[in-house]
This record gives sequence, structure tokens and C-alpha cells, in this order.
Amino acid sequence: MSNIKKAFSEGKAFIPFITCGDPDLETTARIIREMAASGADLIELGIPFSDPAAEGPVIQAASLRALLGGVTTDKIFDMVRDLRREVKVPMVFMTYANLVYAYGTERFVKTAAEIGMDGLILPDVPFEEKEEFAPICRKYGIDFISLISPTSEQRIEMIAKDADGFIYCVSSLGVTGVRSKIETDIENMVRHVRRVNPDIPCAVGFGIATPELAQMMGKYADGIIVGSAIMEFIDQYGKDASPYVTDFVIKMKKALNAG
Repeated sequence: MSNIKKAFSEGKAFIPFITCGDPDLETTARIIREMAASGADLIELGIPFSDPAAEGPVIQAASLRALLGGVTTDKIFDMVRDLRREVKVPMVFMTYANLVYAYGTERFVKTAAEIGMDGLILPDVPFEEKEEFAPICRKYGIDFISLISPTSEQRIEMIAKDADGFIYCVSSLGVTGVRSKIETDIENMVRHVRRVNPDIPCAVGFGIATPELAQMMGKYADGIIVGSAIMEFIDQYGKDASPYVTDFVIKMKKALNAG
């Protein structure tokens, strides 16, 4: 069993997302440590990219601030290498294909594995093009995470059959961002995946920002991913955001388990 699947083996998995380097890598590392200590089961680390097509305005702005602050992929690798001395929860990178290409796909994946990362999410890579990345990830023991969206429908079966780690269920059309409600039939989406591949966990992301939504999604899915709501705290409080994020993680984890 991979480390990622283990994260789902003891109840519902709470998966926070953070853009690395906003406002700086020291703050990012501190928040990651505290999220892990506060109940995060798996942590998604966003590597800033100049054109983050799947992201809404909150994470786009965070990426821009990080890039303007001088954050690079190698600096993020160094941060993770240091974090792994104490942070034991699984961690995955989320970034974009062009960044990985530019770094060198095998070099990127090999380094990610060496520093202790467990998975990779590239939201701009459709299932039909995953073979450019998935075999290299498997070679180095990194789970290449597949996404399904409300428009996947007929493709859910083939995506689920070939999934590694967990399936990222995109709850809403469009980009990431806080939403007041989720209108997608998540229950049916997850049921479809489980019918095809009962061993692959399903985590729902895009728009989950309140304990109420966390509890609701917890009724159907194996976990939730929360990003924009966390990055809003960082946008508002900057280097002082850590206690606000920690409190939020505790509340969301509790609500998820209540689902």
C-alpha cells in the first residue's frame, strides 16, 4: 500500500493545499508543520507557475507573489528536504506540465522521490496524455494522481481503472475558489469510481471552504481537498497566518469526520 493510500485508511482524509513561497518559504514550512500536527492526513504543495490555468484569483495571486519573491522549484525541493526530517504525513506536488517539462520530467520526478514526496498532480494533463508522466512516476515510486470532473462522464471508467494514489474529484466546473454550495452530484461520481475500482480512494476538491460543506462531502467521498480558503488566510495575514490556518484545519477535520 502506498503512503497516499495509507492516508485514507484511518477514516476520512483532510487534504490542505498551500502555495509554496507565499509570502515566503519560511512561512510555508511553518504552516506545513502545523497543519501536519493539527490533523492533516496528506498535504498538497503547490509549486508556483506563471500561468496556473486551473486556479482561481486567490491561488493565482499567491503564485504571483511567490514568483515575485524569488521562489524556484529547487528552493521548494530544499524546503521539503528539510521538512521531511520531522513531517511524516504524505505530501504531493501540484503544478503544471510546462514547469515539469522545463525542469526535465525525469529529473523532476527523481528529485521529488529523493526528497520524500509521494505524488504529483498536473491539472492541465488530460488522461489521454498521462503516459508522458505516469511511467516515470511509477519508476520512482511517485503516484501520478488522476482527476475527474463533472464533464468526465464516459471517461470516468477508464480513468478509475488506471488510477494511482487517489482520484481527485473536481466538484465544480471552472477554476478553484471558495464556493457557497456544491451542485455537482458528487455521490454519483464517487459511486461510479467505486464500481469500477473499489480500491482507489476519492477526494473532492475545488470550492470546499466551510465546515458545513466539509461534512456534506464527507458523506460521499473518502476525503476533501481545501486550498483557496487556506490561501485567503495567508493573503490576509501573511507571515502571521499560521494560527488562523491551524484553527481552520482543526475545524474542517472535525467537520469532515462528522460527515
